[in-house]
Amino acid sequence: MDATTLWPLGLYAALVVATLGGVLILSWLVGERHRERATLQPYESGMLPTGSPLIQLTPQYYLVALMFVVFDIEAIYLAIWAVAVRESGWPGFVEAAVFVGILAVALLWLWRIGALDWGPTSPARRHRED
Repeated sequence: MDATTLWPLGLYAALVVATLGGVLILSWLVGERHRERATLQPYESGMLPTGSPLIQLTPQYYLVALMFVVFDIEAIYLAIWAVAVRESGWPGFVEAAVFVGILAVALLWLWRIGALDWGPTSPARRHRED
């Protein structure tokens, strides 16, 4: 690549930076400035907040989020496979069946170790308390 093919990219980058700078400077010049006491108070969903902003999330929250991501991605793969099922034929069906089987084993393992039990008397919670 030589300079004759890269100048449009450089010009585009310069225009983007100039536009961004112009918008920021213009919003600073034209924008409103409030000095009232209520401006500095936190505000969420039309209500003043109550309690501490530091929320302690349990580790189960992160475990469920991770399981959701894993099984949601699985659904995306299967949806893509369903679109191309005729082109993939029997080999594609076998591969999809193996994929679903591996995910089923993973779900059974999560169930067995108690990762899906959130109750106060769950085996996983009793084990942590000991």
